[in-house]
Amino acid sequence: MAKPLDINLASQPFRRDRGVFVFSVAISAILLLLLIVLTGLAIQQRSQADDTRMAIGKLEKSTATQQIEIARLEGLLRQNENAAVVDRGLFLNTLIQRKAVSWTRVFSDLSGVLPADVRLVAVRPQILGNNQVVLDMTLASATSRPVVNFLMKLEQSPIFGATTVLSWRPPSQNENVFVYRVTANYAQKL
Repeated sequence: MAKPLDINLASQPFRRDRGVFVFSVAISAILLLLLIVLTGLAIQQRSQADDTRMAIGKLEKSTATQQIEIARLEGLLRQNENAAVVDRGLFLNTLIQRKAVSWTRVFSDLSGVLPADVRLVAVRPQILGNNQVVLDMTLASATSRPVVNFLMKLEQSPIFGATTVLSWRPPSQNENVFVYRVTANYAQKL
C-alpha cells in the first residue's frame, strides 16, 4: 500500500501561533495595566512632593519672620537703657538656679558614699550651661587612702559621675591632714 503524500499547496506552511498570540495579548494587557498604575502613582507622588515643597516654603518663611523678630528684640535688649534690666535679669536667673539645688538632698546623697574617716570641709555646687550640677568639694583625711576610696565610690554611684582631683596638699605643721580639692558630676535635676 502506498503512503499518502503530505502536500501543502499554500505559499507559507501552517503554523500554530494562536497560543503565542493569546499569551502576548495577556502580557501586553498586564503591562498596560502596570503602566497605568505606575503613572498614577507617579502623579500622586508628584502631587505630594508639591505639597511638601509648599509646606517647607511656609516653614522657611515663618522661620525667617521669627528670626527677624528675634533680631529686633535682641537689638532692643542691647540698647543702653535696657542693659541694666538685662544684667539684673541674668543675675536673678543665676540666683534662682543656685537656689534650685537642694542642700538637704546634696548632703543626704553625699552621706551615703562618704566614709567616716573623710571629712567634708566645703561644698560649692556649680551649675553648667546645660543645667548640669557639678560639686566642687574640699576633703580632709588623716591618710590619702580613704579619699581614694571615696572617689571610687563617687564614680560608681548612679547619683554622682566622673570625678576630678583639682589639687591636694600633704600634712603640714599647721594641718596634720591631707587636703584634697575635688569636683564631681551630680545628677540632681534642676
